[in-house]
Amino acid sequence: MLTDSDPRLWWEQSGTGDPPLLLIQGLGYTADMWHRVLPSLSATRRVIRFDNRGVGRSDLPDDEWSMEVMADDAVRVLDAAGVETAYVFGVSMGGVIAQEVALRHPGRVRALVLGCTHPSGRDAVRASPEAVAMLFDRTPRSPREAIEASLPFVYADDTPRDLIDDDVTVRLRWPLRAKAYWGQLDAMRQHDGLLERLRGLDVPTLVIHGTADGLVQPDNARLLAEAIPGARLAWIDGASHIFWTERPDETVRLIDDFLAPAG
Repeated sequence: MLTDSDPRLWWEQSGTGDPPLLLIQGLGYTADMWHRVLPSLSATRRVIRFDNRGVGRSDLPDDEWSMEVMADDAVRVLDAAGVETAYVFGVSMGGVIAQEVALRHPGRVRALVLGCTHPSGRDAVRASPEAVAMLFDRTPRSPREAIEASLPFVYADDTPRDLIDDDVTVRLRWPLRAKAYWGQLDAMRQHDGLLERLRGLDVPTLVIHGTADGLVQPDNARLLAEAIPGARLAWIDGASHIFWTERPDETVRLIDDFLAPAG
């Protein structure tokens, strides 16, 4: 389904029950990348997922790339789904968007789950020089070559290659457009830090991070958990950035256990 306003955003829902869980993906990823955890998450609740502006089935805008605008996009999806309040789970860039949703639209978020993300801006622990070089590399590549270049930073060394290949196939369904990639990356680069604003956040929050994350430094999880009042921090031992592929059962268990008492 598409939202009515411009740019139009593709969204879909599965499962039943309220409040629903809104899923927000990271830099350049479509909602299809939830494929390993979506069946389990939607078995006990209504789940809403969408493609961020510029990627997959959503429109590619000419301008207006910012975390704030993308947070408002997420709320437009809730509006289109007829949802007043939701649990929100965002990963990586989607975790920054989720923080902005909670801060900009506090009445819309029942509980917050932040995965493999950071507080953005100067407050964040910077990625390794190698990871930064990979993100900003403008060497012409095919979509598959670009994905392959990122793999050492987002999967642990012991992740089975067949799991990685499944994810690569999913990502290649909707090849990432360069304008969308650089638009989203610039929005991240230009975003102000959230750490001080997070200290006033009044939303039950779970922070999840893999101990072997090669893209977003794990120390960012500690920053978030210490800044957000009452936040819980859960480590997934040995997992890297895309922990929901590497540890899908553990990911779902952590979310289910956290949301059960949230009501």
